[in-house]
Amino acid sequence: MSLSADRDRFEAQARPLMDAHLAGVPAALREAVTYALSVGGKRIRPTLVYRAARALGRGDAPALEHAAAAIELVHTYSLIHDDLPAMDDDDLRRGQPTLHRAYDEATAILVGDGMQVQAFSLLAAAPGLTAERRLAMIDALAAASGFPGMVGGQYLDVSATGEALTLDALKAMHNLKTGALIRAALALGGHAAGADAQELAALDRYGEHIGLAFQVVDDILDVESDSATLGKTQGKDAAANKSTYVSLLGIDGARREAAALLDAALAALRPFDDNGDDLRDLARFIVERDR
Repeated sequence: MSLSADRDRFEAQARPLMDAHLAGVPAALREAVTYALSVGGKRIRPTLVYRAARALGRGDAPALEHAAAAIELVHTYSLIHDDLPAMDDDDLRRGQPTLHRAYDEATAILVGDGMQVQAFSLLAAAPGLTAERRLAMIDALAAASGFPGMVGGQYLDVSATGEALTLDALKAMHNLKTGALIRAALALGGHAAGADAQELAALDRYGEHIGLAFQVVDDILDVESDSATLGKTQGKDAAANKSTYVSLLGIDGARREAAALLDAALAALRPFDDNGDDLRDLARFIVERDR
């Protein structure tokens, strides 16, 4: 299935679940939430949810839309807060003014806070699951988005600005900041589809490799692309004197690293045979993309 088909599925089936939670929200705040959710993006994390379930032969599991909506809410909240003046202080996101520029900083903080809470509410209401599965999904998303995951990684990133990191330290940071939520998306899709421990472990290995590959390619594009193509400010990492895969390995070395991570991700999918082809295609897209 194409990436656009999964994105269309998300917009048609998962997005209404997100919008349903806006009933009763003050109009101005609701407008800001809608702005943040409508800017678009590739919807990679919901796509991972869907494709993890298809790898298990259960692409129609009833909990998938709640899982896809939850992971995208947490991802969008993270971008909103990442762009704030106290963090990366960015003006563009997905080719549009960042939320705190389009509205104001207080509104951006509150929208992000609300999205994070809404995500867990959606998982708690996910249909067709045992209580144990529902709790496992909530736990997976909480770990990936909190101190042992995305928040911890963002703190390491902010703290490391202007410092030279080793390659191992850079990988550890991005395993938390970027990789944790990618792995969580696969775990949510796996749990929704009834995955066993071995299947969840294989999905997690795949996620670990594509999570790092995603960041390696981001670092390459930050050097080689432009703001119009990227949809965000190009060259921010270099301007902030941040360690990146390119600064540590060079462009050619970073490309080799991305290729090696792709090979490792594809190897992790062997247990799924042909059912894993959509995840294989997505891994190749992540490494070969130009934005």
